[in-house]
Amino acid sequence: MSESAGLWALFASSFLAATLLPGGSEAVLFGVLKLHPGQLGAALAVATLGNTLGGMSSYLIGRLIPQRQALKGLAAVQRYGAPVLLLAWVPIVGDPLCVAAGWLRLNPWWSALSIALGKFARYWVVADFAV
Repeated sequence: MSESAGLWALFASSFLAATLLPGGSEAVLFGVLKLHPGQLGAALAVATLGNTLGGMSSYLIGRLIPQRQALKGLAAVQRYGAPVLLLAWVPIVGDPLCVAAGWLRLNPWWSALSIALGKFARYWVVADFAV
């Protein structure tokens, strides 16, 4: 697989894995870095961007849910605000946190930053094992 094709596949898998759809972009990141170890910076950036945009799509879904609905993850987001989104990468709980943040109308910039930092840290750990 070429470097650019690998990065596009990584972006797609990272985006989809951060939505309500199941998926594991860590394996794709690991594979891309095994095939192209010189792409560490680009792969981390692409995976983080795709995963953050996927998380923000869940945030947008939350904004579209009428305010009268009750949501999972709501208590944590109400208590801690956008910084709780550092945990958006955690399987099962991360997506509801992003949806709850959108539903609560948290600041989208702080939300995106918190999501990105948490996801970057997770990808950094995976990349450390690959290179």
